[in-house]
Amino acid sequence: MTRSTLLSCAALAVALLPATPVWAGDLVPPVGNSRDTGEVAPVSAVASATPSAPGSTGEIVVTGRRLDTARDSIAPALGASDYSFSRATLDKQPGGANLSLAATLLQAPGVTQDSYGAVHVRNEHGNLQYRLNGIIVPESISGFGATFDQRIASSIDLLTGTLPAQYGYRTSGVINLKTQSGAFANGGEIGVYGGSRGTIQPSASIHGSEGHFNYFASGSYLQNDIGVENPTASNNAIHDQTKQYRGFVYLSDILSESSRISAFGGTSIGRFQIPNVPGQSPAFTVNGVSDFDSAKLDLNQREVTHYGVLAYQYAGENLNFQVAPFVRYSQTRFTPDPNNGDIIFNGFADAARLSSLAAGVQADGSTKVGASHTVRFGLFFQNERTRTAVTSRVLPVDEDGNPLVGMAPFSIADRGGRNGQLYGAYLQDEWSVTPKLTINYGARFDIVRAYTREQQLSPRVNMVWVPTNAVTLHAGYARNFTPPPQELIGAPTLALFNGTTKASEITTADPVRAEREHYFDAGIEIHPARGLKLGLDSYYKLKRNLLDEGQFGSALVLSPFNYAKGYAWGIELSGNYTRGPFDVYANVAHGQEKGKNINSSQYFFAPDELAKVSNRYIFTDHSQDWTASGGASVTIRNGPGTLVPTASFIYGSGLRKDDPNPLTAIPNGGKLPAYFTMNVGIAQNFTGPGPLKGMTLRVDVANLFDKSYLIRDGSGVGVGAPQYGARRGIFAGLSKKF
Repeated sequence: MTRSTLLSCAALAVALLPATPVWAGDLVPPVGNSRDTGEVAPVSAVASATPSAPGSTGEIVVTGRRLDTARDSIAPALGASDYSFSRATLDKQPGGANLSLAATLLQAPGVTQDSYGAVHVRNEHGNLQYRLNGIIVPESISGFGATFDQRIASSIDLLTGTLPAQYGYRTSGVINLKTQSGAFANGGEIGVYGGSRGTIQPSASIHGSEGHFNYFASGSYLQNDIGVENPTASNNAIHDQTKQYRGFVYLSDILSESSRISAFGGTSIGRFQIPNVPGQSPAFTVNGVSDFDSAKLDLNQREVTHYGVLAYQYAGENLNFQVAPFVRYSQTRFTPDPNNGDIIFNGFADAARLSSLAAGVQADGSTKVGASHTVRFGLFFQNERTRTAVTSRVLPVDEDGNPLVGMAPFSIADRGGRNGQLYGAYLQDEWSVTPKLTINYGARFDIVRAYTREQQLSPRVNMVWVPTNAVTLHAGYARNFTPPPQELIGAPTLALFNGTTKASEITTADPVRAEREHYFDAGIEIHPARGLKLGLDSYYKLKRNLLDEGQFGSALVLSPFNYAKGYAWGIELSGNYTRGPFDVYANVAHGQEKGKNINSSQYFFAPDELAKVSNRYIFTDHSQDWTASGGASVTIRNGPGTLVPTASFIYGSGLRKDDPNPLTAIPNGGKLPAYFTMNVGIAQNFTGPGPLKGMTLRVDVANLFDKSYLIRDGSGVGVGAPQYGARRGIFAGLSKKF
């Protein structure tokens, strides 16, 4: 394939569905919690690799690595917690790269499992930012966890804690997927994975280079019968098939030893059946029909996300910057039951279409000022256009709210749209006070102009002290500003539904506001023995207009609301041992989040629920007291190559539910039962000569002990339906590198 052909195909792909690829070439340290001190290998050190002939592949590799190091130095963690998953770690976990990104993140400290593939970092709902090579990719309507195929990543980093000033908007965690951007050896990989519940997951990738030009493309397909969590405790859900497609393209051209241009983009298309709960009791009569088998409901949802980035990077002697325009389109469509089943059970049925087009630019830079200071600065702008179109079929009601006998359902159309902007700028200084003490201080200023019009100046400061090579201490403070997710705000016209079965008991609809937070964090990391790393981290957050989200309808789309006041605290302990063939890690976290007085989107709630929350702190529905995870693997060299047995587990003390005491009935006053699940697997990698070279054969068992456990029970503030964790599943896969 010629370079011109590749460029033409790639340009078309990026224009249609901009994406972001990663190739599993460079390995980073195994999974572990590390404190970023801000120290980055000098560019000159990377560039001084073994000399190569001008224009040779070796020279391109050296230049590519030099540019990677320079790019990473623009936005290091600088005192925040950085939990890293290397390519080797991703491949060693049960399921390998076939796992979802959410399943991998559950192995990090303080990450809690929730329904619909969501995760919570440090007991916050959402508030996660996704980056590719350090560049923000705007959130999709359905959440970004399912958009990325993690097989494209050379490493995945989860940053938490008091983030430095370059990180804004979503601050409970920053998930950065790094793609390899040096010279790609020509090759690729093809594989298939499948097993229980009709799972089949073929995938393929190709990568290569021609001179200074590098390319990577990846695609995968997933089909199974558990696209959404089972709402019953049975082994198999009813009406729960999913088909998902993901693609990714990465292009890079090294223009000179100090500059590079890259383009990457991706697409994710998912079709989901909404699972059914049999035995539900009908509540309404539609066209004379008052009986309907709830197991035969036919609700469906389609989710589409396309994203793309074009990045120019310059790395000079002192000045280092990257400018990256980006675009993202997201759409979600929900279709109700064609036989009026929704109306018979709920009194109304919604056909909904939500779309969002976001475009903007991110610019980051750094420069050395003397021997002790590195100044970093940046700008961010995003314009987002959101549209909602909901057609509701409803029944008329009398003055007492009772459906009128013999009346047929009729349709009400509610359409809306909003154009909103985010503006941001930051300036900060990394000051090396002594060789052992670094202070990073600065501030960012952010403006949101959408459903709310607010702004905030947010100071940040982090201190990292390394008294010995085996001990690192840190402490930090961050003022955070989190605008509400515009793509999730529908702002319905409530008056349209007066006199119908969809009328709200409460017509108050105060706008969703930006969350404002004071965040304190401190901890220690020690290396008591070779290969062993232990970390302890604690945090406290004080919030105003705490943002939360809930499911308030049949569609699997969450809607935001605020608590006027809130707070969260927690402590995390992590350990990681890597030596020789052994990799072992374990994490445990304890914490909680509480809020008081719902002060926006009140129409989602019942009057008594609002009254009980108005004057007392309650647990947020996603707050979990105890969370733990861990795993181990061993690499055994044998005749064909390496045999890798592996295991991992997660533990949760249970999310919140309604208070079981009817006398108090405090919202979110109860707790679901604790659960423990373990996954195991074994993989044989063929590395020797012969036709099997590059092949990997794996077998995995998810939920080894076949535990039935509730993630949600359908009760609690903003919780729409029960969800159970998946029962035991047996899977096998075969892949071949070429």
